[in-house]
Amino acid sequence: MKRVGHLINGSEVVGGNRCQDVYNPSTGEADKHVLLATKATVEEAISSAQAAFPAWRNTPAIKRARVMFKFKDLLEQNSDKICQLIGEEHGKIAHDAAGELQRGIENVEYACCAPELLKGEYSKNVAPDIDSWSEFQPLGVVAGITPFNFPVMVPLWMYPMAIVCGNCFVLKPSERDPSSTLFIASLLKKAGLPDGVINVVNGDREAVDTLLNDERVKAVSFVGSTPIAEYVYVTASSNGKRCQALGGAKNHAIVMPDADMDNTVNQLLGAAFGSSGERCMALSVAVAVGDVAGDALVSKMKEAMSNLKVGPYDDPDNDFGPVITREHQQKIIDHINHAEQQSAEIVVDGRFPEIAGYERGFYIGGTLIDRVTPDMDSYHAEIFGPVLQVVRVQSMQAAMDLIDAHEYGNGTCIFTRDGEAARYFSDHINVGMVGINIPLPVPVAYHSFGGWKRSLFGDLHAYGPDAVRFYTKRKTITQRWPSAGIREGVLFSMPS
Repeated sequence: MKRVGHLINGSEVVGGNRCQDVYNPSTGEADKHVLLATKATVEEAISSAQAAFPAWRNTPAIKRARVMFKFKDLLEQNSDKICQLIGEEHGKIAHDAAGELQRGIENVEYACCAPELLKGEYSKNVAPDIDSWSEFQPLGVVAGITPFNFPVMVPLWMYPMAIVCGNCFVLKPSERDPSSTLFIASLLKKAGLPDGVINVVNGDREAVDTLLNDERVKAVSFVGSTPIAEYVYVTASSNGKRCQALGGAKNHAIVMPDADMDNTVNQLLGAAFGSSGERCMALSVAVAVGDVAGDALVSKMKEAMSNLKVGPYDDPDNDFGPVITREHQQKIIDHINHAEQQSAEIVVDGRFPEIAGYERGFYIGGTLIDRVTPDMDSYHAEIFGPVLQVVRVQSMQAAMDLIDAHEYGNGTCIFTRDGEAARYFSDHINVGMVGINIPLPVPVAYHSFGGWKRSLFGDLHAYGPDAVRFYTKRKTITQRWPSAGIREGVLFSMPS
């Protein structure tokens, strides 16, 4: 069985005895072992990054950007292999994997703008013969801890910008689907990145805790569940590190009575069931305003869902694939069971799909649950599966109050033809990313991604302009070169 190791100082490291199985979710079979890094292994990766930092820090920004240009080309040239690795270990259908990779490439493209982004600011003659300017200097060794659901895109949110800003990076990807992350990191070496600037260690909590507690790591980026995000943020911050920790979500879509219902249904299908619902921006709750809208939505969704196809990753005709593990499959089934026990109506039941030849795969079919109420367990939980719940309210304000009352504030949207309603919604909803007739309002690479409330711990969002601020520290310099022969006396008052 193949062993998946680590990448440290430009070389593959496959030593050690701690390991766990890597499954193909489509078949339910384990075909690889991933090594789990010990504290010593992680410390070796940190040492490698620290040793590479002085030279990389002093490399001109334009040369760092040229590495990113080459890296982008290599990602595009190897797209088929990357998508295959995503499919084998995550279960994502090829067209969905290609979309994930493209969104990651867009962040690399933004990183190519480093010479412009890092120019700093300059003011001449802020006082007689005195000039002042600011510089954006790298932090040093920084780390990223990334989730299973986007093994390519989320790491590309982090290390391209961190590296192009002059930092060196240690990445701890999910141990459930590590191969695509390692392969992509190896492409950076082909792009001309010096050894040690990027290091990848696979592991569990021992690896995470080592990164959080090692004083050489100056900043940590994290994406995952809210309980772990809070732990990462509290631990990193208590150790004096800069930290951004993106957590869970429960994304609502308000469906107004005037919405284009056919278009709304099409949008909800992809947003709720794409990638098997394993997205932090997945739409998992549709809030119908009025029973007329609710009845129309449920009726049309039920009809449209009859055409959904769930199956293995390597069949491009499938709409979505399996979920990541058998344990997660059972967790989703339990949420559906609880909703049914608490008197919700299971309109479309995806608990036990039959996939010929793939009976051991971790499949959940598209599921539609109506008459869900805010006191139900399934409403509060981030199900993270292909499940859409419908809640019915009688007014737009009631829908907004429902969304604002939830502990998560990652993404939300409204479907309407009413510009006044849309403007009021976007102005007043207490959520970080908002869509108007757009179900997945994920910002493009030159904006920044992040939710509110318990969906984000930290002051800066991911990628885009906030990433430049997160991965650099501002230094302001004020200098004076007085004209020859001019001398001033001592000044004791402000400003001097």
